[in-house]
Amino acid sequence: MARNRILLVDDEAGIRFAVGEFLKAHEQEVRLAESCAEGEKVLRSWRADIVLCDYVLADGNALELLPRLKAIDPYVSVVLLTGQGSIELAVQAIKNGAEQFLTKPVELPALLVVLERLCEQRQNRQRQMATQSKESRSAVDPFVGADPQIKRLREIVERVAASDSPLLIQGETGTGKSVLASWIHEHGPRAKEAFVDLNCAGLSQELLETELFGHQKGAFTGAMSNKVGLLEVAHRGTVFLDEIGDVDPAVQPKLLKVVEEKRFRRLGDVQDCSVDVRLIAATHRDLAARVRQGLFRDDLYFRISTIPIRVPSLRERRGDVPALVQQILDGFAGRYGRKGIALAADAMGALQAYDWPGNIREMRNVLERAVLLTEENVITRQDLHFEQPGQEGGAAFDPSLSLAQVEKQHITRVLQWAGGQVDQAAKQLDMPRSTLYHKIKQHGIVLSKF
Repeated sequence: MARNRILLVDDEAGIRFAVGEFLKAHEQEVRLAESCAEGEKVLRSWRADIVLCDYVLADGNALELLPRLKAIDPYVSVVLLTGQGSIELAVQAIKNGAEQFLTKPVELPALLVVLERLCEQRQNRQRQMATQSKESRSAVDPFVGADPQIKRLREIVERVAASDSPLLIQGETGTGKSVLASWIHEHGPRAKEAFVDLNCAGLSQELLETELFGHQKGAFTGAMSNKVGLLEVAHRGTVFLDEIGDVDPAVQPKLLKVVEEKRFRRLGDVQDCSVDVRLIAATHRDLAARVRQGLFRDDLYFRISTIPIRVPSLRERRGDVPALVQQILDGFAGRYGRKGIALAADAMGALQAYDWPGNIREMRNVLERAVLLTEENVITRQDLHFEQPGQEGGAAFDPSLSLAQVEKQHITRVLQWAGGQVDQAAKQLDMPRSTLYHKIKQHGIVLSKF
């Protein structure tokens, strides 16, 4: 179990020692300070759960220090100790944000009970905030930034949100396609109904069919009871199929029937079910290319791509990085109870220089690691650990690699960026498609993993 963190601010060495040793003996983690200035300095570098502060200090008093402590960490609990207690002073302290006001000499066992209760209250508040943060994720603004592409995206989406037509959202992995789909649902006529999402990537034909359409008891081995599919769950609402480009070809005609006729059939059933749903689909793949390759039905493609929407990659809108970073950090502040998190200039420079192959999802992961692994309120470059080391400002230099290894590494990264689309990768590499196919075979690169 994590120990509670107590910052004790008192200008009497004897009290600091006695109270500090008592708290340490009862499994509390303690830091000491003898003045207002030192107390502020410690709190900036070490996140305390509670500040236990004497009222009169050499360079000020606790009422003056209180707002400065709350400015550093709005969620820190403050307990004041004084040998000159009065009702007026206690009222003023509580008004200024103190959780408790105790008079000296204080009974140490009673003090310990007060501190433990305050820490428990703080933990409960953090759990509450985490729950609220989770519940409000659908309200995340997918249009953060001032890039012209984002402004244009907002204009298009605001126009189509009120319609009932199928939508196809295209964009690289991690660009926020699912967030955008949720926003469209929340701002459309079906907002009060269910929003059901399913990621189709990696699902077998059987699993995808039973998830979408449901099944009757006995439809296959292991079907011990009837199962309602997600389409029925989403009746009158919205179905979001992420990575629709990976849907098994055998399932595609059944999806087309849903889109065109609003009908489907459970596995093992003999009758169709009717359903009223709006379909929003998303993919990082080039569906037009997959149609040409015979991997995706052209009639389904044309039906769902009536209103195609493209989400730009983070590389295409580097100027929006600061605004996105701030939005993400604000979200973590609520989730983890950490206000006032900021980035040093070198950290922001690194974030803007990085290529972000995983886009906003990767940015969120990098920032969350930094927030969780540092106790400082200012995140520096050293706190950032990118998922593809060496890409910030260019590829890392490794003299041990042969020319062939470097070539394989670069081709693999470009194919990853292109989502496995050889045409797009060849254009990016400025080489004929036939040459790229030859090099893929030569280096043993497996296209199916992208």
